[in-house]
Amino acid sequence: MIKKIAVLTSGGDAPGMNAAVRVVIRTALYYGLEAYVVYDGYRGLVDGNIIQVHKEFTQDIINRGGTIIGTARCPEFMDPKVVKRAARNLKDLDIDALVGIGGDGTFRGLKDLAEAGINVVGVPATIDNDVASSDETIGFSTALNTICECIDRIKDTSTSHQRCSLIEVMGHHCGDLALYSSIAEAAELVVTHDHHLSDEEICKRLRKLRVQKKGHAVVVVSEKLLDIRALADKIREDTGFETKVEILGHLQRGGAPSAHDRILASLMGSKAVECLVQGESKKIICMYHNEVIVRDIDEALSMKHDSHEEMLKLVNILQ
Repeated sequence: MIKKIAVLTSGGDAPGMNAAVRVVIRTALYYGLEAYVVYDGYRGLVDGNIIQVHKEFTQDIINRGGTIIGTARCPEFMDPKVVKRAARNLKDLDIDALVGIGGDGTFRGLKDLAEAGINVVGVPATIDNDVASSDETIGFSTALNTICECIDRIKDTSTSHQRCSLIEVMGHHCGDLALYSSIAEAAELVVTHDHHLSDEEICKRLRKLRVQKKGHAVVVVSEKLLDIRALADKIREDTGFETKVEILGHLQRGGAPSAHDRILASLMGSKAVECLVQGESKKIICMYHNEVIVRDIDEALSMKHDSHEEMLKLVNILQ
């Protein structure tokens, strides 16, 4: 029977992480357990930056963006000796279990801690929505809304000046932010890893829009997929469109979490603590077909991201 639970946030910050931290602490206290927070992710775990918290700690944090307990990169956590040191820091405080909030990198760290004798459960939180084991991650909804708000504003001036706007959004190898925002914003084109268009195809489609007297165009592109500034130069030369590049960058991470993300974080965080109370470990909390479910961590890490065939089909129909 566990008596103490700690919680950490790791990897890139995501709106809704604070809501998840809040509910982990409150659910732990509900079950009569002591609650602890680890500051600065795995870095703090290695350094022993762990403190006990009470209900007062959770006041007025559900609507705050980022993570109030911090996050940090800790590449040395791949060293088994460093993992053992982190596990020892928990054991020295008699902490029985750890909830890790983050993405697949966070979950790999949890898996290593489990092998070092710590009870662990992971909660998926990343704006990229690139955790294959879960249909949705905490932070995705808010980031998507932020992108749409930005594109709404860009479209106003793009229309006024009759220009093409190339908009780069986050996502790395997962194109969900680009894909979903392009549908929500009626973008003329979208380019992702799963929906890749050559420079020539992009220019061809934009030339067709010019012939059709389309006064402006919005093209949404996933980051790190192509040289967006070079593409802008090519579009200017080949289509006659005045073309501007907008790289939304880290503003996509910030801001108060949406109501949807606050609720999702609360459901997942509470389920994580309940798993540990019931004696389960090495689990990941996931959203699957609108239900909160539990997967083994090995199964979760082995899964491949769904390419969203229906969404891709819809993009082809609309664009």
